[in-house]
Amino acid sequence: MAGLRWPPPPQAEEHGQQQFTFTAAPAQSDEERSSVAADSWSVKSDFGSSTIDLRAASDYSSDKDVPDSTDVETLQNFCDATYAEDLANFQEHGHAGELCFGSEVLDVLVRWTKDLCLGGAHQDLSTCSVLDVGTGNGRLLQELSKQGFNDLTGIDFSEAAIEVAKNLANREGFPHINFLVDDVLETKLEKKFQLVLDKGTLDAIALHPDGPVKRMMYWESVSRLVAPGGILIITSCSSSKDELVQEMDSFNHRKSSSVSASNGESSDGTSMFQYLDHVQNYPHFVSSGVQGSRVATVAFVAK
Repeated sequence: MAGLRWPPPPQAEEHGQQQFTFTAAPAQSDEERSSVAADSWSVKSDFGSSTIDLRAASDYSSDKDVPDSTDVETLQNFCDATYAEDLANFQEHGHAGELCFGSEVLDVLVRWTKDLCLGGAHQDLSTCSVLDVGTGNGRLLQELSKQGFNDLTGIDFSEAAIEVAKNLANREGFPHINFLVDDVLETKLEKKFQLVLDKGTLDAIALHPDGPVKRMMYWESVSRLVAPGGILIITSCSSSKDELVQEMDSFNHRKSSSVSASNGESSDGTSMFQYLDHVQNYPHFVSSGVQGSRVATVAFVAK
């Protein structure tokens, strides 16, 4: 795919899945538990994919030049070339590639996600259908599988990224993870999932010259992918917790006129969201007397 296009309205179907029920907690302000986005993080990405490197300059380095973020086709080629290089390194040396956000953040995110699901559903994690949007090399799904999740799907619009993810999963003993080439903004998926994760995709979409419009498209699309009562978890290094909650509120406001009073779902198959929880134990820094984190993770429940 050379760039982002306005997608036709997808027709979502439910496939007899169990419905998970969660009770939303009251939102806390950033003054209570700040999730401050760091200006020093660089982005190495294509629009609409979480196959990006969002890394603190003090902690990571890269010898790859990042192309002009306004050139969609160049960034598409850059993304594919990056993962083609990772695939070649894997085939020749067995290297697994880099982790977006780093291993410490990944460990916290996986444990928190597991606890959130168990605390809200009290069900076997193996019955929870999971979608990783912009999966990249698929490492997040591998870690979730280790925690007991079994129904796992990863999508990315980069064919090279999906090839890397498949090879890594097979080598590490996770052949049951399903990886598909698919763009979240024009997804062809018809299934609704009980848990949808985004680790950097919304950040990447913000790079688009029409970023605000594309972000609205993003919310429309993911709202069709989350089953009623299911959870959407967004991890970002460019938006704070409060900013993500505000963006959710804006989406709900746009959709409020079309919501059915009977089941909380709009006539076009999209669901509205409610704040559920956010990660509070990422590594913190203090700037100008304010404590914050370079990464914010927020969970929303589909109403």
